[in-house]
Amino acid sequence: MPDLKIMTRAALDAMRQVLDLAAEDVVLVIGDDSAGACPDGMIDLLEDRNVVINAIAGRSDEVPFRLQWLSAVEDLDLRMGHSPGICDRMMEGGALDVDYAAMREGAKRVIGLFRDADSVHITTAAGTDLTLGLTERRMVSDVHITLTEKGANLPCGEAYCCPVEDRADGVLVIDGCYGCEGNVSVPVTITCRSGQVVDVTSDDPAITARVNELMDTDDGSRTIAELGIGLNPGAGLQGNMLEDEKALRTAHIAFGSNMGMPDGRNQSTMHMDYLFHRPTMTVTREDGSTACVIRDGDIL
Repeated sequence: MPDLKIMTRAALDAMRQVLDLAAEDVVLVIGDDSAGACPDGMIDLLEDRNVVINAIAGRSDEVPFRLQWLSAVEDLDLRMGHSPGICDRMMEGGALDVDYAAMREGAKRVIGLFRDADSVHITTAAGTDLTLGLTERRMVSDVHITLTEKGANLPCGEAYCCPVEDRADGVLVIDGCYGCEGNVSVPVTITCRSGQVVDVTSDDPAITARVNELMDTDDGSRTIAELGIGLNPGAGLQGNMLEDEKALRTAHIAFGSNMGMPDGRNQSTMHMDYLFHRPTMTVTREDGSTACVIRDGDIL
């Protein structure tokens, strides 16, 4: 049986530490089984609320609803905890129940390593060999809201940025989970050219077809959208993207919408994350110097 006392303490601590929850705040908690769009009257529920928690289903066909809802919350400048697919395990000594001060220090370190980056070259033992443009694209984190970034995943724990939309070239090999679909049964190779996915291959025809289906949602769904790096020491690898993308020694790349993210410019009704393990990342800075900032998953 879930320990509700522990879960309640972890949830309150997360909201206080990440969203600056105060006694006078009025919180709206949204839950659902699955939704394709905001129901009539749902946005009206935001009136007179300060904080919104999205404890919603983690399904790929729900992404258009999520993006519509997130946009409505952001337009009203509310603080928001976004938790698609959250479960008891994350709240009971897991990824939600961590040392937030230490995680904030780790996030500062990663952000500093990517400062003034022009590009990053990413490789993995599984075969990833991908270069992303990062000119004037700042790295941020979700471990604490700011005056301009008022939304965060709960559980949180990643540093992320929006790569330049026409500067992703090479191959990305996925050996973890993707979107809300769980872990891949075999590695999936995604080939990018000038920021666009041009090919998807794997030894499992069903996975290849599913990834291509997601990539073909609309005209913007094959465009590079995000690079994220896991920072949360309490996150495990469970085949659940909400948790897995926060785990140490993982990184993820998303394609589709990055509107609402720092410097993001690509519009789509899809935003799909693809996770890979133990990356090595070498940054080239604007002055032409290079530095390995992550080696085999370890932040240097």
